[in-house]
Amino acid sequence: MESLLKVTHLKTAFRTDFGSNVVVNDVSFTVNHSETVAIVGESGSGKSVTALSILQLLGKRGYISDGSIRLNELELTTATKQQLQHLRGNDISMVFQEPMSALNPVLKIGYQLVEVIRLHTSLDKAKAKLHAVEMLKKVGLSDPLRVMRAYPFALSGGMRQRVMIAMALACRPKLLIADEPTTALDVTVQAQIMRVMKQLCEEAGTSILLITHDLGVVAEMADRVIVMYAGQVVEEGHVFDIFEKPKHPYTKALLEAVPKLDVDNRQLTAISGSVPTSYEHIMGCRFANRCAYAKPHCTQEPPKLVEVDKHTGQKSRCFEWEALKVKEDCYVK
Repeated sequence: MESLLKVTHLKTAFRTDFGSNVVVNDVSFTVNHSETVAIVGESGSGKSVTALSILQLLGKRGYISDGSIRLNELELTTATKQQLQHLRGNDISMVFQEPMSALNPVLKIGYQLVEVIRLHTSLDKAKAKLHAVEMLKKVGLSDPLRVMRAYPFALSGGMRQRVMIAMALACRPKLLIADEPTTALDVTVQAQIMRVMKQLCEEAGTSILLITHDLGVVAEMADRVIVMYAGQVVEEGHVFDIFEKPKHPYTKALLEAVPKLDVDNRQLTAISGSVPTSYEHIMGCRFANRCAYAKPHCTQEPPKLVEVDKHTGQKSRCFEWEALKVKEDCYVK
């Protein structure tokens, strides 16, 4: 199957007063047409930076030092400003983690939504307004005309996130990047938002790159899962394979930390330590100092991401992946 998005050996760094700090290192993955791919990992794993690298939104200090990002036949790392401006909104849209910072607080919702539609389509102002109202209806807002006249601060967090989804999908993009789209929302609202987003993307044939740390959302939404740790991909596979038979100790530890209501007296297994803030000094596996399966060679030689299951294509960056023993009650069902 031909991929919609292909990221190859991506390396992203940020300039600091003490030199460059590499945040994403040698990351490769694909997103196929009409597919949902989830990137999971703790805060500081490089998930959001990977997403921002795709859209070339790294700010003045961030830059891609190596690698390739291709959307169909277009190489994004060498694309011109005009090409990127046309691409954003038309072919790739993004739903940000905090809609209050993504929406302009001094402009009405209707103005912002109509502006996006007119910028990326040939619709006139009247037709763009009708399309904006229709999109607000599709994302489940019961009074779209009132929302059109409202300022962002007058809406709840869930309503603002629905507006962001309507704005992102208004021009039927090929790829939607959703960066922690439900983090600050109530659990019931989270489920509604994810259901709406999935339904609209299926109707439009839009692929989704979902950035999240919520494994429950991953289990419900994703077709494939990419697990990141310390700026690297440590495991990749089909969602069922990742949840049923993880091949990396970090993935196993994440799954065991998920609470389950149907298991009595279950104690959560915490992952000791934290994600390293700098990776340059680490010689071996970046997870070795937190790993229960680590051997001496794990701290001396960096493991490569290799295919560990020829039938499913599951990949792991671990020397000791065969030693993993898992509990049936540690997974999100």
